[in-house]
Amino acid sequence: MPNRCSDFRTSVEREQVMTIRIHAVPRTQGQEQNYSQVIRQLAGRAALYVGLAIMTTISVFPYLWAFLTSVKSNAEVLQIPPRLLPSVWHFSNYVQAMQSQDFGRFFFNSFVVAIISCVAQLVLASTAGYAFARLSFPGRDILFALVIATLMVPFQVTLVPLFIMAKNWPLVGGNNLLGQGGIGLLDSYWGLTLPQFAAAFGIFLLRQFFLTLPSELEDAARLDGCSEFGIFRQIVLPLSGPALATLGIFAFQNAWNDYVWPLVITKSEAMKTVQIGLAAFQRRDSTDWTLLMAATIVATLPIVMIFLFGQRYFTRGITLTGLKG
Repeated sequence: MPNRCSDFRTSVEREQVMTIRIHAVPRTQGQEQNYSQVIRQLAGRAALYVGLAIMTTISVFPYLWAFLTSVKSNAEVLQIPPRLLPSVWHFSNYVQAMQSQDFGRFFFNSFVVAIISCVAQLVLASTAGYAFARLSFPGRDILFALVIATLMVPFQVTLVPLFIMAKNWPLVGGNNLLGQGGIGLLDSYWGLTLPQFAAAFGIFLLRQFFLTLPSELEDAARLDGCSEFGIFRQIVLPLSGPALATLGIFAFQNAWNDYVWPLVITKSEAMKTVQIGLAAFQRRDSTDWTLLMAATIVATLPIVMIFLFGQRYFTRGITLTGLKG
């Protein structure tokens, strides 16, 4: 019996020694390759994060500089070398900037123009995009090519013809049937919004999205007796939320940031938009940088808020519209 116990103890000690030897064996070549691969992945991820951090800093720095400029004094803005942080934070510049002009009216005008333009583009671009994507009619491809070709025409080329058309619009603004005698659509909401109703980019964007939708849904609806407009309204539009949200963000942003057309067509203070109001801080011989930056920060807040709330739909819409050409 003692011999058996000693033999058992000896066998256990041998197993422990073998286990220690097994763990003491150096790593094989395959294990070393796995460790090196993990190290390379971590190094690549760290380099990616560093690059993204640098790009983010470069992108955000102008907005940070604009905010810091808006809370400085005029002397600190012109100081050489420039200082990043103000010695005293003048948040009263925001109140002074809003009171220096009728920015309440300017913001109202910009919201009206942006909302009307956004809704009109969504309606017209969705119907035209559906027609180009799902309906077959003679000359469809040629007409779509002509619509896309308008994207290559600069707005400055069409600026004068648009102004003449708005000025000579018949039976509006004191004009007669021939478009003479009055101001037409000048200095009005219709004049500010009508040129933005139809956008080739919106038609292209929604057409590309509609092509990704399965045609079996429409075929099943037609078998059930649904009309073409019913298919568009009850099937296609409910599935097009991301694309519509994307176009809505683009349309609102373009209308809100537009400067040239409101500058040309508006005349009275009551019809000016926010961008025209910002230009009032730039005079011939000087520029009030603190008030200009303060008003600019306030003017960008609606765009930032809309993008933050619609970021999920915006990203998804951009992704889905590029799936099929």
